[in-house]
Amino acid sequence: MADTENTYEVAVIGAGPAGLAAASEAAAGGAHTVLIDAAGQFGGQYWRHADEQSSSEDPAVWHHGWKTYTGLASAVDDAISAGKLQYLPASHVIAAEAGSPFSLSIAPVPESQPEHQGLTQIRAHTVVLCPGAYDRQLPVPGWTLPGVMAAGGIQAFIKTQGISPGQRVVLGGTGPFLLSAAASVLQAGAEVAAICESSDLTGWVPRGVSAALVPSKGKEGAEYIALLARHRVPYFRRRAVVAIHGDQRATAVSTARLNRDGKALPGTERIIEDVDLVGLGWGFVPQSELVVQLGAQMFRDADGSLVAEVDKDQQSSVPGLYLAGEITGVAGATAAVAEGRIAGRQVAGLRGGGRPPRSSADIKDRVLRRNHRLFAQAMHRAHPLPQQWPEWLTDETVICRCEEVPWQKTKEAIDSLSAEEPRGLKGATRIGMGWCQGRMCGQAADCLASSDSADVAQAVARRGPAIPVSLRALAGESGRESS
Repeated sequence: MADTENTYEVAVIGAGPAGLAAASEAAAGGAHTVLIDAAGQFGGQYWRHADEQSSSEDPAVWHHGWKTYTGLASAVDDAISAGKLQYLPASHVIAAEAGSPFSLSIAPVPESQPEHQGLTQIRAHTVVLCPGAYDRQLPVPGWTLPGVMAAGGIQAFIKTQGISPGQRVVLGGTGPFLLSAAASVLQAGAEVAAICESSDLTGWVPRGVSAALVPSKGKEGAEYIALLARHRVPYFRRRAVVAIHGDQRATAVSTARLNRDGKALPGTERIIEDVDLVGLGWGFVPQSELVVQLGAQMFRDADGSLVAEVDKDQQSSVPGLYLAGEITGVAGATAAVAEGRIAGRQVAGLRGGGRPPRSSADIKDRVLRRNHRLFAQAMHRAHPLPQQWPEWLTDETVICRCEEVPWQKTKEAIDSLSAEEPRGLKGATRIGMGWCQGRMCGQAADCLASSDSADVAQAVARRGPAIPVSLRALAGESGRESS
């Protein structure tokens, strides 16, 4: 295949809110664009839905902003039909190299494309990276039992299947997303036995101005609260799920009241029985592997997550690399769409040798971005992780699920082997060396090693292939062309 057939002006990675917005704007601006996504259909994790070809149910029932999604999806479909945009679904970008042009190595998702096993190489003069985020998890005793899921996983299951994965559910963690997950469970006809919010919510008091900038969030929250009230869902502040019980699967949880540092207070423990599903949610972690590979400047956000620096036009410290959505800080779908549109307009405007003129739509997106980013910073500070959560652990509690590393071995490494940062902990215990390469346990290891350094966090996030890939794919010849 000739180089001209394999080179694009713009490559957009990720087809969630930010990626769809970026791809639609770039293609509309005349840029020869490719959109690459691991899923088989548009939407990302936020607009995750059942197969549009086989489901008769209206997906808008389970989603906020569905009208925005349908508008973006329609624009991208039109660009594909017009030949302005190439779409590569069920495709992982496993490696990226900065340059002029950028070089991207793409592997097929095996379960979606069993007939394709090799890697595809494409090039792009500009990249818009919109990788999204995944649930942050903190281990507690019993969290590896069947019947324990991430809160985001519960909501994703409901969005795709139309039913709840459990009938009596306890949700624990921190942040407004617990309310969203609870609403999905109730809409699916199941029961929410309790919501345990680890913060006391007083952190919102000094940040009311930031919250007022985004009235839609207040309206959304009021709808959730009204729904919980109608179903008489118990909502506990400064209380956490500190243990999960069961033999073959989760059947009960222990909750405890926390002090301001997150220490479980003696004598406050309560057991909630007859539970068949536990959802744990401690916020979200941006997928930073490709950004780290490409060498962009990064920093710790207010919630402790590793995010990338961008300028007012969404360009990173790497020339030609633009970033949009949760990789610049977890702020929700509205901010992601606004950032994607800004980035898409910028990369399309580069074709004319300069920046595109500011339109009313662009100004509106910049205001939306600012307001939602301020709201997100207030939210992160109002819902911090409990500092003393390691005190909930027992010696047998699994920290790394893949390598089955218990808390006792982890403590020994920290106390006796001077494993005082995540890389040392990884070398001493094998935490983060398994199949998920630290995606599940990496944040916990980061907290346990008490490291605030962005450089250390980047070292933990640096992975050869950005995602696990089969040896067959690495060894095989290219299984398809990209155009």
